[in-house]
Amino acid sequence: MIKKIMKFVEELATMEAMPNVHNQYSYKYKENSVRRDNLVIYLKEMHKLKPKIILVGEAPGYRGSLITGVPYTSEYLLMNNMKGLELFGKDKGYRLPLEKDKLLKEPTATIIWNTLLKYDIMMLGWNAFPFHPYRKGNEESNRTPLKKELLIGEKPLLEMIEMFNIEKVIAMGNKAEESLKKLGVNCEKVRHPAQGGKNDFDEGIRKIKEISMMSIHIY
Repeated sequence: MIKKIMKFVEELATMEAMPNVHNQYSYKYKENSVRRDNLVIYLKEMHKLKPKIILVGEAPGYRGSLITGVPYTSEYLLMNNMKGLELFGKDKGYRLPLEKDKLLKEPTATIIWNTLLKYDIMMLGWNAFPFHPYRKGNEESNRTPLKKELLIGEKPLLEMIEMFNIEKVIAMGNKAEESLKKLGVNCEKVRHPAQGGKNDFDEGIRKIKEISMMSIHIY
């Protein structure tokens, strides 16, 4: 499994650059080595936990996994973990590209993990497009991935599902659902927690928990 993880991260790092997109794993910038290492640690930790569900989002955000290299995280979450979660924290070996006193928090990441802890579910996190798309002229912004970008994300998404023997796929938002349906992957959809979607996301995860209890092991 370790060889598969290393190969997966290497393939991400060497993918061709695209306009108005940050590849946070590329060899272009020295600090990306920290992000590659963080992703390797995350995937190794997930391999230990053996989740059977994957939560597929749209793309990394500039305040979250663009910085950390790990899906659904912030600087603060990556370094401090969260009570009840055995996945993040300095003791796991995670680092930040730049040391700083005040660590950024990211609302979406916090909502996702609080909700999964609330319902005692472990899900592997990934995105339909694994890199950070930004608006032209503003690198500190987020935008919806283009169709051609989502095409690029298809191979790593399928590899992730296969590598972890995922049994249930959850699309978080419309773009994730579109990508999965295009690939012929059966999935359920939950509302993205951003922009007022917290309660709907919570309800969607609650329903998935109820259904999953009857069919597969979710932790």
